[in-house]
Order: sequence, then C-alpha cells, then structure tokens
Amino acid sequence: MSDTTTPETTHTAVEVRFRGGGFAPSARRGVGVAVFVLLILLVEWGTRAGWISALTLPKPSDVAATFVELWQSGLLFKHLIPSLSRLAVGTTLGASIGIGVGILIGLFSYVRAGLVPLVAALFPIPKIALLPLFVIWFGIDETSKYALIAFGTFTPTVVATYGAVDNVDRSLIRMGQSFGLSWLSIVRKIVLPGAMPGILSGLRISLAIAIILLVAAEMLGAEYGIGAYILEAGSLYDLERLFAGVLILSVLGVTLSMVIGLIEKRLLAWRG
Repeated sequence: MSDTTTPETTHTAVEVRFRGGGFAPSARRGVGVAVFVLLILLVEWGTRAGWISALTLPKPSDVAATFVELWQSGLLFKHLIPSLSRLAVGTTLGASIGIGVGILIGLFSYVRAGLVPLVAALFPIPKIALLPLFVIWFGIDETSKYALIAFGTFTPTVVATYGAVDNVDRSLIRMGQSFGLSWLSIVRKIVLPGAMPGILSGLRISLAIAIILLVAAEMLGAEYGIGAYILEAGSLYDLERLFAGVLILSVLGVTLSMVIGLIEKRLLAWRG
C-alpha cells in the first residue's frame, strides 16, 4: 500500500485595504474656487454675447469694478463694520444662550419636558415676520436688530445642541460610570466632547440664518449696513451695486464657514 502524503496548507496573511475613505473626506484644494471662477466666466461671456440681458444680470466685471470703488471710497467699511457689529452681538447672545439651554435640555429630563414644547412652538415661526414686533418692543435702533438676530439664532442652536447631546454614545457614558467618574466629569470629559461636532454643525446653520436676519433688520431703519446698502441699490435699480452687496454677503458667509471649520479642526482634533 503506497503512502499518501497530504500537503500542508499554508495560510498567508493578506492585508485588507481600508475602503472607508468616503467616511473620512479629504480636502480637495482649488475645486471650489474653480467652480466659482467657471460660473463667473460663463456669466461674463453670456452678458457680453447677449445671451443674458443686462437688465437681468450685470457683468461680473462691472460688479467687480463697483466693489473696487466701494473699497477705495471707504463706503465698504462704513457699511461693513456696523453689519459685523450687529452680527457679532446678536449671534453671540443667541448662540451662547442656545447652547446653554440645549445642554440643559439634553442633561435634565424636567428641563426637557418643560422647554422642548416651547422650542418646538417657536422654531417654525418665520423670524423676519417678527421684525415689526421687535421694533415695537425695542425701538427702531440697534436693540431691535440685536434682539431679532439673537432670537433667530437661538432656536436652531437649541435644537442642534440637545440633539447632539442625545446622540452621544451611551456606552461611553456607562464606561465612565464604571470607572467611578463623577457626574460632572462625565459631562465635561465625555458628553460635551462627544456633542461638539453636532453643536458646531448647528452653529453653521445659525450663522447663515443670522446673516439673513441681519439684512432684513438693516432694511428697516438703518442708515449704514449691508442690508441698507442693498435696499438703496434695489430702489434705484442699480444692479451693479446690488450685486456688489450680495457679493459682500457671500464673502462674509464663506469667511464665517471657514472660521467654524478652523474651530472644528482645533476642538475635534481627537477624531483624527
């Protein structure tokens, strides 16, 4: 009887490449700028070729020239500085109170039971529609503008904050409890860091709403401000100045978004 030999099976370790790159997006520098430049060039070509009526859209080159004139004349800062001041005060008040209330709602059941119905009732109200009421309550000066922006940023910040607190991984909280951490330590070391991504995402939305409300507030009883500048240009049907004002708002929005992005990189460096 012949001997049969069974060959040994050799197992070699094969490295499996991580395929979750889509869940960790990397920056693609220049793509966004290229899209903006291409869009501007198309509009410029369309207006020069006659495909786009000058009564509908001005030439981007004319808008850029108007923007340069604003810069050189000093009118840009006369309108921009009051707007930035109103935006900073109103957003700081609304967002800080909103974050505080949202954290309380997320941590305490009695606060949640009492305030969530109130926030749910206030959230769908169009804040711009309340501008005349704020003028009656606070007058037509700066206080009504601060109050409108603060109220407009308060409700979305509250909703985003307590939603972020709710989404913190409960297994991490139980782990902290098993290690004997105090309630305050769990909140400071686990809950707040875990909720920070959602809070910052909510701030992006709140800042966009704040800019919209800023323009609306400045269109009523403001001598200087981006909203007042746009209103004056629109009443004169000066499309170059109007679009220059829109450009300023767009740059402001992009700048604030970049600031939030930098804050995210600093505060959320632990995510890797």
